[in-house]
Amino acid sequence: MAVERYDIAIVGAGPVGLLLSTCLARWGYKIKHIDMRPVPTVTGRADGIQPRSLDLLRNMGLKRAIMANEPAKVYEVAFWDPSEGSKGIHRTGTWPSCPNFIDARYPFTTLLHQGLIERVFIDDLQKNGVKIQRPWRITGFSTDGVDKQYPVEVSIAHVDGDQQESFRTKYLFSGEGARSFVREQLKVGITHKDPIAHVWGVMDGVVRTNFPDIKMKCTIHSDAGSIMVIPREANMVRLYIQIASSTDADWNPRKTATTEQVQETAKKIMAPYYIEWDRVEWYSVYPIGQGIADRYTLDERVFMGGDCCHTHSPKAGQGMNTAFLDAQNLAWKIHHVESGFADRSILKSYESERKLIAENLLNFDSQYAKLFSQRQPSAGEIGHVSKTAQETGDAEQHEDNDFIKTFKASCEFTSGYGVAYNENVFNWSPSHPAKSPLFLSEKAGTTTQRPGRILTPATVTRVADANVVHLEQEIPLNGSYRLYLFAGKPSVTKGAIADFAAGLQKKGSFYQTYQRSDVDNVPYHEHHNPHSHFFTFATIFAARRPDIEIRSLLPEVLARYFDHVYADDVWDQRVPDAKAAAHAKMGLSETEGGVVVVRPDGYVGCVVKLVEGSGTVDALDGYFASFCTKRVGGGERAGL
Repeated sequence: MAVERYDIAIVGAGPVGLLLSTCLARWGYKIKHIDMRPVPTVTGRADGIQPRSLDLLRNMGLKRAIMANEPAKVYEVAFWDPSEGSKGIHRTGTWPSCPNFIDARYPFTTLLHQGLIERVFIDDLQKNGVKIQRPWRITGFSTDGVDKQYPVEVSIAHVDGDQQESFRTKYLFSGEGARSFVREQLKVGITHKDPIAHVWGVMDGVVRTNFPDIKMKCTIHSDAGSIMVIPREANMVRLYIQIASSTDADWNPRKTATTEQVQETAKKIMAPYYIEWDRVEWYSVYPIGQGIADRYTLDERVFMGGDCCHTHSPKAGQGMNTAFLDAQNLAWKIHHVESGFADRSILKSYESERKLIAENLLNFDSQYAKLFSQRQPSAGEIGHVSKTAQETGDAEQHEDNDFIKTFKASCEFTSGYGVAYNENVFNWSPSHPAKSPLFLSEKAGTTTQRPGRILTPATVTRVADANVVHLEQEIPLNGSYRLYLFAGKPSVTKGAIADFAAGLQKKGSFYQTYQRSDVDNVPYHEHHNPHSHFFTFATIFAARRPDIEIRSLLPEVLARYFDHVYADDVWDQRVPDAKAAAHAKMGLSETEGGVVVVRPDGYVGCVVKLVEGSGTVDALDGYFASFCTKRVGGGERAGL
């Protein structure tokens, strides 16, 4: 009997496994996806989708299905601290969940039961021919080298033990969670940033209360303990309640509590307000510990992601969001290797990029969880400090306690927009093999776009139909690089655009080298990839829409992207004096423009000046040559 072969085997159908599976299924890969649970998540688990993750889900075409579940939306966070004279709690302030200084399309956190989120992915997978095999578990694997194309042999079994299977695959991915069989078999250790210092209970339920901020996210500190309130869909509320702390005289990291005990504690903490439960949907007790896997892969064949690689407090709402970005990062890199676009060495960057983000998360979470679990000063104590501060002329620094200061300072990170990858072959820097003087740099002040960070959002008018659109959402997550040609004023850049188009069509250019083999038979209505599966172009003119005639202003190679030509004529409050707001937000000349290269996951790769002659395309050839499999231009190959 022939051995079944797959492009990838995915173990675990939580957020990280499902997003990875969804991307690769859409891009045509043969997937074996198993999960130990007989059904998707029924209750509890992760529930917070941060603004950046909502951008990603929209770019995948899944946001509408998520929002159809009518999730709660958190726009503000309220802080409650002890009142003076041990008289319960009082509100000390509120703060936006995603403050205005963050340029976000969706400045709120979306709260929704993880099972509902999982089902959106599962429905999409079924449309692409992938069904989760349940309830099955992995029992063994080895990279034996017997089959060089499918080097990983995997064994799985039904959880009841009455059925077994074995197959071969190009890649194996563990999204199993904190208790990972794959990680244990690889003997990859977990480095704990901090010892377990707190035990918390989490309870989902429908409540009755006169607490005024029950529909908002709240952090509550009282003399009786601490609570975090998270509104949920269907009139539910999630409460995180501290059960034990290492500062307790009888500290026990395995301490637990019943539902009734936690409810009684919650009532004491929330006094003078009352709270009663109509029903409890889900309840669990967990210790807080910050840990990170020492490796995410050993051989670029067997990978891990999500909770398998990083564990932390759930109160900052980062677990599922970090898992999403783990999966997205790995998906496009596997796709580019297997499609013959990029060298296999790029897979090393999955660990280097994503482990850095996890380390940043754990450092933040350790501080956040510690401060949250500490008793905060009462209003009387704050008043005494404020009075003393005023007398000494040092009032400013005592406005917020340390917890609130940390919360405010970390908003960019927790929203997802603070993710910043270090320089490498994808994220240009002066040390990159591509050395053209036309590369622009945030550090040098020649652009606002920093390689390794998300593209700044911009609103423009689509020329073809006069629709006002979000530029960063116009090209879907399809595995392609996105090249945004900010074309400046047509009268000024006509020559540069003509030379740019000629350079693209020159033999050996990055664009010509990776042209589709079926380019002459591509369907007329293919908007995104008419010439190449690896590049999509968008052209943005600093002009009014009625003044743009696409086929007059653009050479055919660019005019073919008819539905991706835009007018930069929409005013933006963040650059109120700009005549071409999108150009200004990118830090580019409104007259001369420039080219912004964006990775398939939406992060900036490089920014190049638009000039007459071959220089602009030569610079891009050098950038892509550093990791492509085929020889591009005269660029130098680089290793990671």
